[in-house]
Amino acid sequence: MQCDYFDAGVCRSCTLMGVPYATQLADKESATRALLAAWPDLDWMPAVPSPESGFRNKAKMVVGGTVAAPTLGILDEHRHGVDLRGCGICAHELHAAFPAIAAFIDRAAIPPYDVPARSGELKHVHVTVSPDGELMVRFVLRSTEALGRIRKHLPWLEERLPRAAVISVNLLPAHVALVEGEEEIVLTEREALPMRMRAGTLLLPPGGFFQTNTGVAQGLYDQARAWTDQIMPETAWDLYCGVGGFALHLAAPGRTVVGVEVSEAAIAGARAADVPGTSFIADDATAWAEAQTERPDLVVVNPPRRGLGERLDAWLEASGVPSVVYSSCNAVTLARDLAALPSYRPVAARMFDMFPQTAHVETMVLLSRRGS
Repeated sequence: MQCDYFDAGVCRSCTLMGVPYATQLADKESATRALLAAWPDLDWMPAVPSPESGFRNKAKMVVGGTVAAPTLGILDEHRHGVDLRGCGICAHELHAAFPAIAAFIDRAAIPPYDVPARSGELKHVHVTVSPDGELMVRFVLRSTEALGRIRKHLPWLEERLPRAAVISVNLLPAHVALVEGEEEIVLTEREALPMRMRAGTLLLPPGGFFQTNTGVAQGLYDQARAWTDQIMPETAWDLYCGVGGFALHLAAPGRTVVGVEVSEAAIAGARAADVPGTSFIADDATAWAEAQTERPDLVVVNPPRRGLGERLDAWLEASGVPSVVYSSCNAVTLARDLAALPSYRPVAARMFDMFPQTAHVETMVLLSRRGS
């Protein structure tokens, strides 16, 4: 893949840009296997590739420039806006939406936030596209100062973005390096974006977590389901469940699946999917697991980059749970957690190229308790 922004030195976020994709995939698989070399008996399945470009279903664009000429992209070293509307890793539906969003900023007179001056209102715009081409658009504002104007001109934006299912305002009043705040104001009748997957439809609310590469996410879910069908558990927990992606795909007649996620918005979306045999709890995954008196037959974990942590490692190690499926976005912390679980034998592993053009990957490992 070739990128004009990268070649011009304007954006270097995609650190592997220009490296042939086959080389990227081979190098990442080799690096991942090296990090898990302590388990030489692992059955490595073929890596799951991704399209080189147009794979991102979500764009989190920093807003800079002026009301009349806003930039959607990143900030440079001087904290000034750099426009990246033509970013090649974004889905084409996102590209098509950017001009209308930029025009709306001007029409509703929403001043972009000036980081050095700590003035202005609009900090970010987040745009997500569903597998069916519908959009969720979120405006991250410092305050509600522009909210009235956004409401007034919302019909204009909806006319130009007819596939926009959800439009909202997120409030981030603090001058901090975050991409969104805690308060969300949904401006449309629909409050969640339907994400249709092979096993059913997930409902993604603003702020809910969903993998940024829909096609590779489906591969993750399919692999988890295949391993689960081999194990045939009657009970399963999906810890760090987000909007319920793994839980949806693990659900089956005669099987009970419980999803746990700290985000109440994500749990609301998971519950709204109304998948038979599933239930969802808004809680800290570690604290909830520690408080349970019954153990499941299978635990699926999909933690953030920091990994499971000492407490959840200790709980799993002592739990007696027969099988674990671990989906990791950081093979370094995955290796650390596996080393902290000596009662489990890593049986099979697979790498998923969730993030082409970067060194990041998703790795899934099936663990079986020794002696089970």
